[in-house]
Amino acid sequence: MQQLFEFSAKHWDLILALVIILTMLIFNLFGARMRGYREVAPSEAVRLINQEDVQLLDVREDKEVAGGHIADALLIPLGQLKGRMEELDKGRPVLAVCRSGQRSGSACGMLRKAGFENVYNLRGGVMAWSSANLPLQKPGKNKKRK
Repeated sequence: MQQLFEFSAKHWDLILALVIILTMLIFNLFGARMRGYREVAPSEAVRLINQEDVQLLDVREDKEVAGGHIADALLIPLGQLKGRMEELDKGRPVLAVCRSGQRSGSACGMLRKAGFENVYNLRGGVMAWSSANLPLQKPGKNKKRK
C-alpha cells in the first residue's frame, strides 16, 4: 500500500490521465442512457421501423443526403431542428440518423429537452446502415423530405 502512495505521488500525471480515461469510457458507455435516449444498431433500427411506427429523422445536410437516405426519413438538418420540431409527432418514437451517429446524438438531446419521450439514435449512422447492407433511397423518391 505504501508503494502505491509513493507511485501516485511521483507519477500524479499518470494517475490523472488514468482517471480521465476511465471517466471518458464510463461516459461513453452510459452517456446516452443518462441523457434519456437509447442508441440502437441498424438491426434494432429495422425492428423499430417495422414494428414500432418510429419516425425517421435524418439530420444531415442536403449535400450529404445526395448519396442516399433511409426510406421515409424526414430531412431536417441539425441546424434547423429547433425551429422545425413541430413537423414531428411527440406521441410517436423518433429515430435520429446522421452520417456517423454524432450529430444525431445531439438531435436526440434536443428532442428529449423538447418533451419527446421515446428517442433513439442510430449508432454509427448511415455509415453503419450501409455497412449492414441495408438499402438507401436516392433523393426525390421520398415524399416526406422537406
